[in-house]
Amino acid sequence: MNLPLSSPAKISPLPHASQALISSAPKLPPSLSFRPPSNPQPLDGRLITTHLDAGRLRDAISALDSMVLRGSHPDLITYSLLLKSCIRSRQFHLGRHVHRRLEESGMEPDSVFLNSLISLYSKSTEWKEAEEVFWSMGNDKRDLVSWSAMISCYANNNKEREAIDLFIDMLEEGFAPNEYCYTAVIRACSTPKTASIGDSVFGVLTKQGYFDSDLCVGCALMDMFSKGSGDLYSALKVFVKMIHRNVVAYTQIITRCTELGNPEEALDLFVDMLLEGHVPDNFTASAVLSACSDMGLLPLGLQLHSWVIRLGLCSDVCVGCCLVDMYQKCGVGSSLSDSRKVFDRMPSHNVMSWTAIITGYAQYDEDNEAIDLFLEMIQGPIRPNQFTLASVLKACGSVNTGMQVYGIAVKLGMSGDNCVGNSLISMLTRTGRAEDARKAFESLFAKSLVSYNTMLNAYSKSSNSEEALSLFHQIDGTRINPDAYTFASLLSGAASVGAIHKGELIHSRIVKSGLELNECICNALISMYSKCGNVDAALRVFEHMGDKKNVISWTSMIMGFAKHGFAEKALDTFGTMLELGLWPNEVTFVAVLSACSHAGLVSQGKRYFECMRKDYGVTPKMEHYACLVDLLGRSGSLLEAFEVISTMPFEPDALVWRTFLGACRVHGNVELGEWEEAAGMRKMMRMKSITKEAGYSWIEVKGTVFKFHVGDTSHPLAPEIFNELNGLMVVIKKMGYVPNTDFFLHDVEEEEEKEQYLFHHSEKLAVAFGLISTSRPKPIRVFKNLRVCGDCHSAIKHISKVTEREIVVRDANRFHHFRDGKCSCNDYW
Repeated sequence: MNLPLSSPAKISPLPHASQALISSAPKLPPSLSFRPPSNPQPLDGRLITTHLDAGRLRDAISALDSMVLRGSHPDLITYSLLLKSCIRSRQFHLGRHVHRRLEESGMEPDSVFLNSLISLYSKSTEWKEAEEVFWSMGNDKRDLVSWSAMISCYANNNKEREAIDLFIDMLEEGFAPNEYCYTAVIRACSTPKTASIGDSVFGVLTKQGYFDSDLCVGCALMDMFSKGSGDLYSALKVFVKMIHRNVVAYTQIITRCTELGNPEEALDLFVDMLLEGHVPDNFTASAVLSACSDMGLLPLGLQLHSWVIRLGLCSDVCVGCCLVDMYQKCGVGSSLSDSRKVFDRMPSHNVMSWTAIITGYAQYDEDNEAIDLFLEMIQGPIRPNQFTLASVLKACGSVNTGMQVYGIAVKLGMSGDNCVGNSLISMLTRTGRAEDARKAFESLFAKSLVSYNTMLNAYSKSSNSEEALSLFHQIDGTRINPDAYTFASLLSGAASVGAIHKGELIHSRIVKSGLELNECICNALISMYSKCGNVDAALRVFEHMGDKKNVISWTSMIMGFAKHGFAEKALDTFGTMLELGLWPNEVTFVAVLSACSHAGLVSQGKRYFECMRKDYGVTPKMEHYACLVDLLGRSGSLLEAFEVISTMPFEPDALVWRTFLGACRVHGNVELGEWEEAAGMRKMMRMKSITKEAGYSWIEVKGTVFKFHVGDTSHPLAPEIFNELNGLMVVIKKMGYVPNTDFFLHDVEEEEEKEQYLFHHSEKLAVAFGLISTSRPKPIRVFKNLRVCGDCHSAIKHISKVTEREIVVRDANRFHHFRDGKCSCNDYW
């Protein structure tokens, strides 16, 4: 990242109060001095100081109590020393005890003691007590330290507006801020609501010379710009102009770069830090590992792990958590195993480390292991937080398990947390309880954008695009602004049902929102247009992305070409991706193998299957083996396909067997299709009551999706649809179409009746409805939940020629583009 750091910073006008007063730069009042007591300390008083000098605070308190019980008290200096020791050791309850003892003595506290009291109550989050002490001091005892301590108290206790108001009051009283006061008020300006005032404070301290000379002020300014305004540029500019930089300043700017989405700059700064001779600490290690995780750089992550070991930082629980996260995000193949090794070797665990490892297993679909780890966690002393519970709910594959986890959330008082609620919604949707998910959504106390996005995603996954759009309109009625994930979920919903009209409307809204170049949205648009049958529109979005394309963008485009039968374009795109240095993932290889399968490119497909593990470290999964079986089966290499199934490193699933049996049927190899393993699979499916899904087709016309089943007469235009079909049957039969009753599955004897049933298949009904409901030159796009049957494929080819219309059919496997009596699949599907 190259920043023009010499350009001037933009400073907004000062508030009227500070503007009027800063011009007269008042001087600090002389510091108060204290005379030593004229009489020497009593023996008990000297004992208290002896204990304090040796670090024995509790013994010092005991000596104080013994002294008070005998009717005497130490002097004010000893009380101040006791109070400061309580603050340093964070024994705030003991500090309050010292305060009470002083009140019992009847002595008048001085500024030193009262300022320490403000600090005590500030750090113990009792800001009201600190406020009471401050205002009780009066002008004679209230000095610059008092003002700075109280401003700091407000800033530390989320009272930013009160801190800023008090800072202005201080200026009006004639006090000139020092570095401690500036650091406190800048902290108060480090929120989005107060960041604009921070610009004015920045102008003031720049005039007084504190900007680049004080380390604490510089660190506070970096946070003000990065956390308050999200302005990483200005934060980096402050860092570069700081005269003195230490490990704390470096760690802070590295952390902010990572948080604001610039891990590359974070890693560059880390290198600069090492070159300047600073020794990183555990906080630096955590920040750098997080940057490495965000970039997915496993080789660098391994080097950092080695460096952490050499520095002896592995025992730190935060560093351990970051290592667990790094292996999960950067690793391939054995990444979870490496994460688990790091987790198991950690000397101690906290809620962060437990949550990190549980989240990793949940994200990699290792649900049982995630739940087992959660059970192990709750049996120990560590209590789960809302993020732990949310991750476990994501791993729950059944409503029963999910509700048990939610019951634990209720017992822990976290059921009302939005993070937990959102995961509950997701779990209910995933397990088919959409109505309960909506109830859980409606019961959320304060719906956030994440809540809406979770529900939108739930509707999208259940192909309920109508409800998704309805919920999106609800968001418009709130002050919540949709983000990239919102639009991505809507596009996913449109893609799932092939609702291209809805997808185009969403695309229009995206452009109006200024998010048309967002990486996540562009990837979703490519997928939506591809799945809705318009691969040309998908390609336009892809090319419009320019150099913002990532591996997901390339994979989506490759998959789009593959599903539409453009194998050559898919493989050319894959080649270009590799030339640009992008590393393919497992989904990329599914797309590449699908392209080879649909085009019958057997040798190329086998070569890609071999190189995915050898050259790219991608371990083949079930989907890759299914593609290889499909590739071999379509080409007629049935024995080789069966050998692949027999030597797979895991039990073949229903998809693999269905693919193989389909190939046996196409090639007429009944004997091979009746193998013992295949028969066993059928028996298992019967025992588990797994039945073949009923076929149906749908089509979107004028923004409405219409669904058809075989012989469906429920549509209002059913008479017109059947008339259109009957007329088409007469014409295409004259052109040579012969109904193939081999695809007829019902128990009907008459051949003519079989033909009639065949011609009323759902995809034919949808095509007929499209013909009478749309006009040229708009293509007719039909979608089917199963593979298109051979008879329908033949009939639609003839219909495309007769009607001179382009007909696009998306079935469970691929797209078929019918033009002028031909199909893009070349009758190979």
